[in-house]
Amino acid sequence: MKQSAVMRSTLGRLPLYLRFLQSLDITENENISATVIAKYLGFGEVQVRKDLNAVSGAGRPKLGYRTDELIKRLTEVLGRNDVKNAVIIGAGKLGNALLEYNGFIEYGLLITAAFDIDESKAGITEAGKQILPLSRLEEFCRKENVKIGIITVPAKTAQQICDRLVACGIEAIWNFAPCTLTVPEEILLQQENLALSLAHLKLQMNNA
Repeated sequence: MKQSAVMRSTLGRLPLYLRFLQSLDITENENISATVIAKYLGFGEVQVRKDLNAVSGAGRPKLGYRTDELIKRLTEVLGRNDVKNAVIIGAGKLGNALLEYNGFIEYGLLITAAFDIDESKAGITEAGKQILPLSRLEEFCRKENVKIGIITVPAKTAQQICDRLVACGIEAIWNFAPCTLTVPEEILLQQENLALSLAHLKLQMNNA
């Protein structure tokens, strides 16, 4: 099954399943059931079955899943075997928060550095991540084989930054700027609208 077919909610639980399975002694736990996983993680058994079916197919009656095979499949779906280097453009509050967050590696995404037009921000963060002058973007991306660009700059400069990333050989862009970007057909683009997400949350609260 293709990873694109996995729902976002399911994808968010997969690292929890993987960490639990990797904590087991496989010689003593050759097979694992959705019931056992659900009980340990505090999830509903039906939910666990649906999640695992989405990425690995149905378990075997009375046996469940082969633990080693399930670990392998979860690792593949999460992209742990194919980590992509990423950079952030815009080292403001949002950019810094994303730079310091370590959870992206669980999904095969390694943020290697951030860039900013304000060269006074250049240096090493407390977490050991680099903030570099924007003038070094092209050089760094080509040297480090960067495949994903994360844009957290103001809307008025976002398209210009996007174009520079595309010229560097970037394959995907994650845009947090409050604007719609134009990219070549072969470039993957994920637009984030934080205001819309908050509005959706408020609507859910009002309808609860």
